[in-house]
Amino acid sequence: MKTRVYQFVKAAALSLQDEMGVRFELPDIIIEHPKRREYGDFSTNLAMVAAPLFKTSPLEIAKGIIARKNNIPCGFIERFEIAGPGFINFFIERNCWYELLKEVYLKGADYGKSKMGRGAEVQVEFVSANPTGPLHVGHGRGAVVGDVLARILSFAGYSVSKEYYINDVGNQMNLLGSSVYARYMNVFGKDVVFPDNGYRGDYILDIAKEIAEKEGGRFASLPAEEALPFFIEYASGSILKGIELDLKDFGVTFDRWFSEKELFKGGKVEKTIDKMRSKGLIYEKDGALWFKTTLFGDDKDRVLKKADGSTTYFASDIAYHEDKLERGFERIIDVWGADHHGYKPRIEAFIKAHGEDGKKLDVVLVQLVSLLRGGEKVSMSTRAGEFVTLRDVIDEVGSDAARFFFLLRKSDAQLEFDLELAKKQTPENPVFYVQYAYARICSIFSVAEQRGIAVPSFDEADLALLSLDEEIELIKSITMYPEMIESCAAGLAPHHLVFYLQELVSLFHSYYNKNRVVSEQPEEMPLTLARLFMCGALKTVIKNALGVLGITAPEKM
Repeated sequence: MKTRVYQFVKAAALSLQDEMGVRFELPDIIIEHPKRREYGDFSTNLAMVAAPLFKTSPLEIAKGIIARKNNIPCGFIERFEIAGPGFINFFIERNCWYELLKEVYLKGADYGKSKMGRGAEVQVEFVSANPTGPLHVGHGRGAVVGDVLARILSFAGYSVSKEYYINDVGNQMNLLGSSVYARYMNVFGKDVVFPDNGYRGDYILDIAKEIAEKEGGRFASLPAEEALPFFIEYASGSILKGIELDLKDFGVTFDRWFSEKELFKGGKVEKTIDKMRSKGLIYEKDGALWFKTTLFGDDKDRVLKKADGSTTYFASDIAYHEDKLERGFERIIDVWGADHHGYKPRIEAFIKAHGEDGKKLDVVLVQLVSLLRGGEKVSMSTRAGEFVTLRDVIDEVGSDAARFFFLLRKSDAQLEFDLELAKKQTPENPVFYVQYAYARICSIFSVAEQRGIAVPSFDEADLALLSLDEEIELIKSITMYPEMIESCAAGLAPHHLVFYLQELVSLFHSYYNKNRVVSEQPEEMPLTLARLFMCGALKTVIKNALGVLGITAPEKM
């Protein structure tokens, strides 16, 4: 419906241009839902935005657009109103909402899908945690944001590839190997100094014991430098398997796991540097190799190779993004921790230097998570390796609750996750509140079936009987789902889908508490059928939306 309003406004504005003999590119036409019901179903401020271009008042522009209703098809609009200095409010014919409700029935599990993306190839890279320890709750939030975003984009018609970039090169890997090696030596009674800034925690000792059990003491007599490669390889591989299992149990899978080591083995890092050198974008200073990122909008040039000849993380990152571009992705979406907020300009600079539009890159930032238990903060100190893992949270509250709670706020806003609230089987718990709505509708259908009443098809239900204000509002909210998917996709904002579901089921619970769906009176059978049809559409939307969120839709609770 929003698209139809948009099309009318655009056609009317172009027609007004012809009448006034002016020509200019129309400003973006924004169609919104008014905050208050009395202001209609949709509104636009185009008259105010475009008035200076038309060189007349917003009020005259608004009147001119409305006047086009006689020669531009808009029978779906019941009436127009001009508000304030030039807002145009649109009130939609009630029958149109009934027709849209029938569309839910016809499309079923595909309701909400669109061709917005037109099959464009999109890569979403997320989590990408170093394989130096188990995933923590911050990684869990990034995993859900990336996974749900990918699902939404796919639903909106994009061809999506999900990728995990394994940072398995560099000093952190040496520290990991040294940490496990030290614990391994301790197992055999050898007093080895634990590395400064080494990785602590029980998981390091567990890996060391596992190696001791499998390999015996054969490394105990070897010099550390000879033993280290094995410990790095074994420990990182073991940790990565745990990460993959945790994510799988969290409903998160990837199309590709990309190892940083492969960039070096294949010479990709050097080739990318050479390519930038051939463009005159590399220079030497203080013994280091620099990339002229300031030519492309970065605030300072960046080091690719240090004076000692070692490459920087940035060198690996541009080689990785070079690989992404070569694979032909039309859009690259990186989901990063909030501490990487300053990193986008330098990667964007590389993409521009590569000869591509910097707008190909989108970065979604994910802020920190604070765990609460009954309102009190849970300590998540990383000192001595003590931290709450994603696995701990999944085991305590379940995957459904964890996924939902991680999306309760915009990704770049800090989040408080109350573990006790997430476990409650009461309407206080937002995920329970949504899932209970679905189970409640299933119960309604069960009662109807027991009474021999089948859920009607769209040609069997007289939807005009759904005349209560609460019913119309519920229908409007149900049929807003496709618009919501496209809005989440356009804004890379998966949290809006959670907000939408909460508002939708709130309307339903309120309606259910006041009105009987399945009447016991024979004369009210037509109304019962209409209400069952509406509930069937609602059931479809809730299930589809929960599916996009990677959350189950239980039929009983």
